[in-house]
Amino acid sequence: MADQFEAEVIAAFGRHLCVRAGDEELRARPSGRRLSIVCGDRVRCEVDRKHNDVLIVEVLPRRTLLARANTRGDSEPVVANITQLVVVVPPLPRPDLFVVDRYLCAATAAGIRGTLAINKSDLEVDPELDREFSALNSAGYARASCSARQGHGLDALRGLLGGAVSVLVGQSGVGKSSLVRALLPGAEVITGELMRDDEGRHTTTASRAYQVEPLAGSAGGTLIDSPGVRDFAPAIDHLDAQTLGFPEIDARSPGCRFQDCKHLQEPGCAVIAAVATREMSARRYESYRRLRRLYTDLVEARGPGQRKRR
Repeated sequence: MADQFEAEVIAAFGRHLCVRAGDEELRARPSGRRLSIVCGDRVRCEVDRKHNDVLIVEVLPRRTLLARANTRGDSEPVVANITQLVVVVPPLPRPDLFVVDRYLCAATAAGIRGTLAINKSDLEVDPELDREFSALNSAGYARASCSARQGHGLDALRGLLGGAVSVLVGQSGVGKSSLVRALLPGAEVITGELMRDDEGRHTTTASRAYQVEPLAGSAGGTLIDSPGVRDFAPAIDHLDAQTLGFPEIDARSPGCRFQDCKHLQEPGCAVIAAVATREMSARRYESYRRLRRLYTDLVEARGPGQRKRR
């Protein structure tokens, strides 16, 4: 192997990384503590032959980046160079649609296609929840129904993954890992599956990339599985300050009386009017209001010297 080479990060757990260079998969670690590296990154590596280590010395420019906000309002990278974000939701347990919205807003802000995968489609979807799924579909997000357990709809989902670099996201317990196992029977999607830490113990990969084999007449793709979460806040640096990543608000905001309308209580607001006439989902609008409050709180959390940073 050459002393220097470029590679793709295919798994990340803290500072424990795995990279792919050609057909070879190698354990690696960052050179220095200032490098922030996530699954999907393209990186430049050097071989430390003295210690038999692969060191990542540079993160190459990212085409896209999904990022989240921490409690201080700062941005933290989640996964890089993806083209599609797939939010996995089941009918039961009932999903937190406000978290779903925040993931989709983050995707919109990053220029990433947002898709909804309704897992456990063998379970009955109550009419109210189905209306909310339809509202997301109307807002411009693709929708696929599937069942990891029974195999229903998996070919349609594979079709959506074809030709894309996708990340699966969602709350804990929605069945993401089961869905990956169903889509990729040869993949080992179990905790502690990839790497060992410095003391030889197995570590759980935070994110792991898999290759999706092409179906007849369609391209293959890459699928990144990510850990389940309880909550998610989009990185405020990446959000449009007026629409916060809601496509239906972006489409209507030009009709507002004021150019800087926040769509909360301003007169002549086209968004408020659309909610009143049921042209826009009232729950989606409430989700926007909640994210607006969170956005304000996170800006304030930065402190006076950093609030205008974008």
